Amino acid sequence: MGESSDSVSIDIDLIPLGGKECTVKTSKGSLSVLVCGDQEKPALITYPDVALNYVSCFQGLLFCPDAASLLLHNFCIYHIDAPGHELGADVISSDEPLLCVDDLADQIAEVLDFFGLREVLCLGVTAGAYVLTLFAMKYKERVLGLILVSPICKAPSWTEWLYNKVLMNLLYFYGMCGLLKECLLQRYFSKELRGNVQGAESDIILTCRRLLDERQSLNVMRFLQAINARHDLTEGLKELQCKTLIFAGESSPFHAESVYMSTRMDNRNCALVEVQACGSLVTEEHPNSMITPLECFLMGYGYHRQIHGASSSSNGSNPASPSSHSCIAPELLSPESLGIKLKPIRTRVDVEI
Repeated sequence: MGESSDSVSIDIDLIPLGGKECTVKTSKGSLSVLVCGDQEKPALITYPDVALNYVSCFQGLLFCPDAASLLLHNFCIYHIDAPGHELGADVISSDEPLLCVDDLADQIAEVLDFFGLREVLCLGVTAGAYVLTLFAMKYKERVLGLILVSPICKAPSWTEWLYNKVLMNLLYFYGMCGLLKECLLQRYFSKELRGNVQGAESDIILTCRRLLDERQSLNVMRFLQAINARHDLTEGLKELQCKTLIFAGESSPFHAESVYMSTRMDNRNCALVEVQACGSLVTEEHPNSMITPLECFLMGYGYHRQIHGASSSSNGSNPASPSSHSCIAPELLSPESLGIKLKPIRTRVDVEI
């Protein structure tokens, strides 16, 4: 772990879900980072969508046993929350300058510097996926790969811009009111999940509502302002050399843009997985659908899922090592490796002939 300086400080507490909660003070303001796992392992950083934090955005995925055995076994995970989105956050002072998306990307670089991380894999959802993509463009040498969930890459359309303005007005005048929460739930989840049988809401929706109540509305407004002023990344997508895996929820309001983004990237390095009957927040709504594509993607880096119950007596070798895995890792993803038993998923992978 890096040493503190005048521009970077840290406050660490143990939290109920495990790991260390760190407050990292950057030149653009403070960020909350939850560190999960052995910091000697390779780093995976996450960034959530608007009004969410690591609990409401990634716990569904990481609570899946197969995903945990894949991600937590191979990586130390650094959950980076947007400014003021952490659990128990205070309202950001009005004296603090508003941050643009470039500032948010630069903050990530400072967090990596603090923890002494040279290269990382990135996992982001929608607005968080945009910030991480921008970070990958600005700091190409620091990003090994991108895992993007319902990502956006264009400047907002006039319709989205006006809609976000309405949300910001609601946040400013009424806080996290019922109408605002309904708008956010439509952003995150499919109609199928939101319109559950006999009007009874699922545990996922109920939990998300409760967690949204804990957000500071003015902090959410600041993040939404930055995302609403984002610029178009399309021209830089072809220049990204890191491998990229895109999950696109077919019921997401950003589905078309996520598919568009995949077509603008180098097809040798990018794979698209479309998840049917799912909104933007695939990590919570259908986390199991992500496991096989993630495993295939990470095999290209030499990572494998931990094998439970494997004998530890075979020459003391790591049961998750490539030498003990029966599959040959594809360079990135192949239709064969992705297409087996993945319903309700449709995959779209371009293969050079």
